[in-house]
Amino acid sequence: MITTTIFPGRYVQGYNALELLGEESARLGSKALVVADPFVHEAILPELLPSLQRHIDTQVEKFGGECSDEEIDRLVTAGQTFEAQVVIGIGGGKTLDTAKAVAYFLHLPVIVVPTIASTDAPCSALSVIYTPEGQFKRYLFLPNNPNVVLVDTRIIVKAPVRFLISGMGDALATWFEAESCQIKRAPNMTGRLGSMTAYALARLCYETLLTYGVQAVTANRAGVVSPAFEKIVEANTLLSGLGFESGGLAAAHAIHNGLTVLEPTHHYFHGEKVAIGTLASLFLTGKTPEAINEVYSFCEAVGLPTTLAEIGLKNIGDDDLMRAAEKACAPGETIFNELGDITPQSVFMALKAADAEGRRRKGF
Repeated sequence: MITTTIFPGRYVQGYNALELLGEESARLGSKALVVADPFVHEAILPELLPSLQRHIDTQVEKFGGECSDEEIDRLVTAGQTFEAQVVIGIGGGKTLDTAKAVAYFLHLPVIVVPTIASTDAPCSALSVIYTPEGQFKRYLFLPNNPNVVLVDTRIIVKAPVRFLISGMGDALATWFEAESCQIKRAPNMTGRLGSMTAYALARLCYETLLTYGVQAVTANRAGVVSPAFEKIVEANTLLSGLGFESGGLAAAHAIHNGLTVLEPTHHYFHGEKVAIGTLASLFLTGKTPEAINEVYSFCEAVGLPTTLAEIGLKNIGDDDLMRAAEKACAPGETIFNELGDITPQSVFMALKAADAEGRRRKGF
């Protein structure tokens, strides 16, 4: 039996870690294409660029908003014109996925600098490609993980707490999906079986969320980088990234992908929709009442959605919900890493059951 586990080249996290970006960049090249989202342009680059440019020549490109083929092509052209030697992505998950894809097509190393802890995108050898309108299109599997992931918790803690909570929603799926892959002996993102290290890290991710999630939300609201906050940032970013990539994906993310066909969900974060996917997966896979109660209690405690209404689907009709279920069961989707006979009808019923339980617990 061969197992495969993959990691980013270097993971740097802590208060004021951004001060090390120039030093880390200079190890990889002398000219950097910097892909930065609009927030970074306004709030971070004015302070960052002088210190960065002491180490490396830079060209800054503002991210267009969607990790689409069109945006990737535009930035690849910019990098070729500049003759970049390294790509640096600074921003949210879609910005980072775009930077990773651009580096791949340019055959260059990449550094990712998340400004929010809302997804596990930073560490992975994967870019999720959407249409320009925001509908899921495909996964772009990359041959290498990022060379450097640099996480400055001084920046992360300034973001609205909804981002941290969304990251916990994304991370919440990690153990349940990895466990399903482990039970079925389904492949991880390399196409091979996961290792005991991968499954252990996925479990640690879940345990960290349950132990420190509420304290981290409190710290974030207070603008404080506490030990609990650092642990949840690491769980959202590193543990979740390692867990999903080396442990494997299953129902939760496939259901997320299905939900993206419903336009009202486009206004909600990735992790918020993944949380609904996780809750639905509990019913799809027949988890115990105790496990279901534990997950719902966690979501309620930290502020993750537990009903379809909380991701814009208050008045969703059965026909539309079935469209989402059918998309979740598209050929090649990770939902088939679950045991049993998975069908659009069973996913539809699981979504309805998860929503009903969420509404019951809220008293309506």
